[in-house]
Amino acid sequence: MKSRLYAAVCATVLALSLSVHAQSQAGGAASITPAELKEWLSYIASDQLEGRQVYTEGLGLAASYIAEHLKEWRIKPAGDDGGYFQEVKVLGVNVKRNSSVTVTVNGQTKTFKDGEGVTFPANAGGKQTVTGQAEFVGYGLSLPEAGIDDYKGRDVKGKVVLYVGRGPQTMPAGGARLLGARARNAVELGHAVAAIGPAIAGGFGRGGAGRGAAPAATATPSTTADARGGTPPAGATGAQSPAQPGAAATPQRGRGGANPALGDFQTVQRLDNKIPPQITAGDEFFEFIFNAAGQNYADIKAKADKQEAIPATALSNVSISINVDADYDVVQTRLTRNVVGVVEGSDPRLKDTYVLFGAHYDHIGYQQSPPGQGRGGFGGGGAPGGCTGQQRDTPKAGDIVNNGADDDGSGTVAVLALAKAFATGPKPKRSVMFVWHAGEEAGLLGSRYMADYPEVPLEKVSAQLNIDMIGRNRCDEASESNTVYLVGSDRISTELHNLSEDANAALSGPMKLDYEFNDPADPESIYTRSDHYSYASKGIPIIFYTTGLHRDYHYLTDEVGKIEFPKLAHISQLVYATGWKVANLDHFPARDNKGPRKGKGASGKIGS
Repeated sequence: MKSRLYAAVCATVLALSLSVHAQSQAGGAASITPAELKEWLSYIASDQLEGRQVYTEGLGLAASYIAEHLKEWRIKPAGDDGGYFQEVKVLGVNVKRNSSVTVTVNGQTKTFKDGEGVTFPANAGGKQTVTGQAEFVGYGLSLPEAGIDDYKGRDVKGKVVLYVGRGPQTMPAGGARLLGARARNAVELGHAVAAIGPAIAGGFGRGGAGRGAAPAATATPSTTADARGGTPPAGATGAQSPAQPGAAATPQRGRGGANPALGDFQTVQRLDNKIPPQITAGDEFFEFIFNAAGQNYADIKAKADKQEAIPATALSNVSISINVDADYDVVQTRLTRNVVGVVEGSDPRLKDTYVLFGAHYDHIGYQQSPPGQGRGGFGGGGAPGGCTGQQRDTPKAGDIVNNGADDDGSGTVAVLALAKAFATGPKPKRSVMFVWHAGEEAGLLGSRYMADYPEVPLEKVSAQLNIDMIGRNRCDEASESNTVYLVGSDRISTELHNLSEDANAALSGPMKLDYEFNDPADPESIYTRSDHYSYASKGIPIIFYTTGLHRDYHYLTDEVGKIEFPKLAHISQLVYATGWKVANLDHFPARDNKGPRKGKGASGKIGS
C-alpha cells in the first residue's frame, strides 16, 4: 500500500512538474513564471558576481550568463560583429573653452566669455551659434500644486530663458532637484533654445546630480555619481579608476575632475552633438541685461535672496547670441558592454521596425570599509529609501556585497523572461529587441551609448519599455502589493499611454497603475533618471516601470530573499502585453509630444 501510495504521489509531482515546464516552454506571457525569475535572479544577485559593478569581472559574468540564455533560446545576436555584446566606450575628455555669450540690449552690446561672467558645462556639445530673444521667468519654476508657476501666461518657445534665485519660501520640501532641473525643463518642456540661470552652491549643474543631471542628448555628467542620490554609499566601490578596480571614486562636477587622468569630463556620447545650451551666470551678466533694459536688477536680486515673490518683469529688445565653441581631446578610454538580442517579427513589411525592451544589469559593487547606513532616500540623507519611520536591517556578519536583487536584478531577469516569452511563443508583426544596459549606476552609460550609436536605426524604433526595480513593494507596504509606477507613458505619445492602459485592463488581474513619479512636480525628477531617458531624449516614446524604493535601496540587504516573485512575474506580463500591442500596430504610436498630463492621483486613459 505504501509503495503504491508513494508511486502515485511521485507520479502526481512529476506530472505537475512536467506541466509547469511545458507551460514555461510554450512561450508568450504564460511562460513568465516566478520560479524561473527566482532561478535566474539567484545567480544574477549572488555574491559570486560581487555586486556587478561596471568595469568588473562580476558584470562580465552577468553579461555572459544573459548571452548564454539568449543563445539557448535561439535569439538572434544584435550586438557588434554578429555577437550579443555591444562595446561601450567611456571617454575621458579634456576641453579647451572658447564659448561666449553676446547680449544686445537697446543698442548696447557686451560679450561674456566662458569663465568670465558665464560658465558653460565642460561638455557643451558640438560647435554652433544659438540666438533668441530673452524671456525672464522669475525663479524658473512650474509647480502649480504648490502655487508656483513662473511660466503661467508665457510662451518661451524659441527664446533664451533667464531665471534667478533658489526659489520662493513656498518651495515644497525636498525640492532641491527641481531647482537643478530648471534649465532642462525650460528646454524640454518649454522648448526654449537655451537657458541661463545662477550657479547654485551645492547644486547639480545642468539638471540634477549624477546620471539625472542632464538630458541624455546633452552632456554626460560625472560617471561616478549615484543613480538617484548623487554620492556613493559609505565604503561602496563607486565607479572606479581603471588603475584601481574596486577603489572608491570621487564624484566630479563643474569644470574639472578630481582625477586628471579621467579628463575634465567623462562621456559615452558623440562629442559633436549639438545640444541646447544650459549655462550658469553671475551677477555681472544679469546686471547688464536688466539695467540696460530699464529694470533694477538690485531689487530683483534682493527679493530673490529673501525668497520673496518676484514680480513679472518684461525684458524688451534683449537679444542673446550664444556661441558654443569647445575643442575636445580624448585622454582616456574605458570599455564596458551592453548585451543585445532580437526576435524577428512575422510581418515582411514591419519586421524591419522594432520595439525595444531594456533594463540595466549593473549595480554598485561591494563595500571595502565597514558598512554604514549607505544612502538614505532618493536624494540621499533622511529615512532609508525615503521610507519614513523605517530602519535598515543589520547585514549578515561579514557581508560586503551589494547584491542589487531589486536594483536592477529584478529588471534584468524580467527582460530575460520577456526575451524567452517572445522567442518561444507567437511572433508579433514587428521585431522586438532586448537590451541589457551597462553602467546605468555610473551615468546611464550603456543607454546613452546605444542612443548615440544604435544597433538599429532609431527612426525604426517605435517605442522603448524600460524596467528598473520591480521586485518589491514601495517601502514594503502591503497596500502596494498590486501597484506599479509608470513614468513617461504620456509625455511623447498619448497613444502609447492609452495602449498601456488597455493592455493592463486586459490582464486577468489588472494592476494599479500609479503615475505619481510622472508628475512634473515630482521632487526627485524620476523621469530623467533611468535608461529610458536616453531614448526619450531622442524623441522615442517610452514607458518606465518601477515599484519605487524601499529601505534596502543601494544597500547590502537588497537580497533575493526579499523579492516578491509573483509580483515580479505579474509586472513582467504587463510589460509583455504592452509590448505585444505596440509590436502589432500597423503604425508607430503617434508622437504628439504633449508632455506629462498624468501625475499624482491620476489614472486611466487620456481622451483624444
